[in-house]
Amino acid sequence: MGKISEADVEFIKRPQGQDVQADRTLTETVQNIIDQVRERGDAALRDYSAKFDKTTPDTFEVSEKEIARALADLDPQTRKDSEFAIAQVKRFAQAQLATMQPLDVETLPGVHLGHRIIPIQTVGCYVPGGRYPILSAPVMSIVPAVVAGCDEIIACLPPGAHSAMIAICHLAGAHRIFKVGGAQAIAAMAWGTESIPVVDKVVGPGNAFVNEAKRQVFGKVGIDALAGPSEIYVIADESADPRILAADLLAQAEHDVHTRVGMATTSPQIAHETLAEIERQLLNLPTAATAGEAWKRQGEIVLCRDEAQLIEWADHMATEHLQVHTRDPHATASKIRNYGSLFIGQNASVVFSDKCCGTNHTLPTMAAARYTGGLWVGAYVKICTHQWIDDHGIAAVAQPAVRQSRTEGMQAHRRAAEIRLLPDSVDAITNGDRD
Repeated sequence: MGKISEADVEFIKRPQGQDVQADRTLTETVQNIIDQVRERGDAALRDYSAKFDKTTPDTFEVSEKEIARALADLDPQTRKDSEFAIAQVKRFAQAQLATMQPLDVETLPGVHLGHRIIPIQTVGCYVPGGRYPILSAPVMSIVPAVVAGCDEIIACLPPGAHSAMIAICHLAGAHRIFKVGGAQAIAAMAWGTESIPVVDKVVGPGNAFVNEAKRQVFGKVGIDALAGPSEIYVIADESADPRILAADLLAQAEHDVHTRVGMATTSPQIAHETLAEIERQLLNLPTAATAGEAWKRQGEIVLCRDEAQLIEWADHMATEHLQVHTRDPHATASKIRNYGSLFIGQNASVVFSDKCCGTNHTLPTMAAARYTGGLWVGAYVKICTHQWIDDHGIAAVAQPAVRQSRTEGMQAHRRAAEIRLLPDSVDAITNGDRD
């Protein structure tokens, strides 16, 4: 059976399409930034800070005094709410880590195989400044690193970021915090400067420049993923509430004018009522300038003929956030395989995950959910295999290895196997008598 396409469904509202970056020099611009930071270190960071952030910090690292001031300035209720979010993310990450166990197994007599779960030593968490001071952003990238047991966790955030972001980076568990943003922060973490240490992996979302920088440094360091604009999709039947659907779609739309916001439904009535409700709610939404533009550009409503097609369309979209509003949401959700994170039932709004319920809000976009999940504690550890073989094991595996090596023409491999199979004939083997 062929995959579903846009021709198979009816659009009640069709998106204009994602904007293409007008600046075709993005790749070159970012490459130049990386080259300059690699060559000139802190001096380049100062130049870019003055150019992009209109400030030149005396030092890039946030001092203990600055952290104390940020904590003192943090609203008490905001601190309590942030500590609540940290606790929930930590609890879920700990539960996830508990499902990952070391392994030792004897697959054949004398052949012992296994793996260890090893924390990545140094991670760099990019914390975006953006349109809003999203206090949950550092929580999502830093807390799982703490739970994983990473030795050094550094955070980079733009110099103009709200001081509360510094406070939350500290509360979440960052060991060091730096006031460096943009592509230059990614370059600094990948190559190191006089102030900023080299990391083993860079995680965290950012704008197009940050994303491109992560793409370019991948290989020198690990990265979590390449992320595009945020996305939400809702699948619904006739039981859904258009007021809630509209509220959830607009909640995500206020992130950015490029946010992709959509719904697929089996009910023409729900489709049209939701469309009207979105327009009604935009009339008094304080962030309507952003949310309304995102809805105008990227908003879509799709009509599917039945639940089977609804599920097929959801898998086709492979969206970052997928909400399920059907009569039996658990049954519907169990049939879907492509999503960044799944929100089952009317009460499970994306906003709870975005802020504080415990699942990570750093998720795959641009249909990457077809092949990967989101950021989680497993992104901060390595699963590294090991093996040890006793004499019984040699009897089991050496002859197949000898034969395969001979067939492949890899004579050094053959010798390495034979030298263990026939230890009394070491000289003859290494002198080539058996070649």
